Amino acid sequence: MEYSFAYGDIFNVVFNIVYFITILFTIVIIVLDNRSPVKTLAWILVLFFLPLIGLFFYYFVGRNTRKNRLISKKGFTRIIKRPMAEYQAQKAFYGNIEENKLMSFFKNINSSLPFEGNSLETYSDGYSMVSSLIKDIYKAKHHIHMEFYIFNDDALGKLIRDCLIDKAKEGVEIRVLYDDVGCWRVSDSFYEKMRGNGIEAKAFLKVKYPLFTSKINYRNHRKIVVIDGKVGFIGGMNIANRYIKGVKWGIWKDLHSKIEGKAVYGLQTAFLTDWYAVDRSLITSSKYFPEMEEKGSSLIQIVTSDPVGEWHDIMQGYLIAIENAKRYLYIQTPYLLPTDSILLALQNAALAGVDVRIMIPKRGDTFLTHIGTLSYLSMLMESGVKIYMYKKGFLHSKLIVIDDIVSTVGSTNMDFRSFEHNFEVNAIMYDRGSAVHLKNIFLSDMKGSMILSKKAWEKRSLKERMAESAVRIMAPLL
Repeated sequence: MEYSFAYGDIFNVVFNIVYFITILFTIVIIVLDNRSPVKTLAWILVLFFLPLIGLFFYYFVGRNTRKNRLISKKGFTRIIKRPMAEYQAQKAFYGNIEENKLMSFFKNINSSLPFEGNSLETYSDGYSMVSSLIKDIYKAKHHIHMEFYIFNDDALGKLIRDCLIDKAKEGVEIRVLYDDVGCWRVSDSFYEKMRGNGIEAKAFLKVKYPLFTSKINYRNHRKIVVIDGKVGFIGGMNIANRYIKGVKWGIWKDLHSKIEGKAVYGLQTAFLTDWYAVDRSLITSSKYFPEMEEKGSSLIQIVTSDPVGEWHDIMQGYLIAIENAKRYLYIQTPYLLPTDSILLALQNAALAGVDVRIMIPKRGDTFLTHIGTLSYLSMLMESGVKIYMYKKGFLHSKLIVIDDIVSTVGSTNMDFRSFEHNFEVNAIMYDRGSAVHLKNIFLSDMKGSMILSKKAWEKRSLKERMAESAVRIMAPLL
């Protein structure tokens, strides 16, 4: 009996030493990774107070594989250049791009070209978007490229799948990309039916062994549809019933846009880049980049961001846009977990007299993320930012409009995950017509929202404040 205690003591000592070394080694890796001090401190605190849980989450969602190149940088550059060569052969915007700081930034850092002469139609509900999408699917003659974070096996998912199968039987080329984690609950038989009917359906960054990979943290959040290289869809909506039927507590409020014109070349390039990353097939034929005449008056630039490159393209572009705002800045986002730089830019804009309004859902779809969002409201209101809470249901739209000059819709949320970990895509518009239209959508949504009073907000309970403060520490990790 005495010997067993002795061996048990030795085991405990060895275990504690190994455990301590593992925690220490992990902390050293985090520090050497040279992230923002806020994120570094957040991970150290989690590892210090919740070591076992902290190690688990750091391994799966914390490791910075940006420099490890989830996707070969050589292959990434190769696929970008080839489609670029095709649509650079077309006439891009002939104005002086260098005079527009934001446009020039995205051209230089993101290799994205602005194109004028586009038409833009925006849908603020799932039914109108899906109706338009199905109509254009059935008009397809050559190819349909579709990419969604979520493509559910429900009534809507089956409807869109069957529409695609109909077109595949007509000889139309169809390629579908879905995010593996976003569609974890979808049986592979759902996609097998697509494949069995001539559709190429692929999972993005497939997670074969979830317990032994960190790829779970880097997800493709883009929503892209390209039809015959001439019609494109982009926005915040996925393929799932809730985008039409809503949630238990109300409607699902979202934004999605249909683009016709040369800006679709940017959507096509983004899709083909992702397709190459998954399938390793290089698709660059000019038939995917057909010549087009002007379709409207909108000047559009398609921009992307990802965890592969050195820069946070969309976040840095947002900083430029916010800093250049002079009269007003309206934002809709389901999740408000801004980086320090974005938070400071919003505060500076409000303090400088810009009418800054941010609309978030009154009730969130994710508990921790929503609590984290609430933790930022006091700081924003103190600087003069007006906070609106949407009451009719869940607000999922991602919208920014500035001074009747610049506006954007897309997949990017105002949070750490979108800025640093996800593959995202946005359409940036540089024309008054698009900006005024999106501004009117925001103003209309204000009618279904309540403006948050700073005085009333400060009266919330101590329990609520403590919960917000606790989650705020983890905000960079959510």
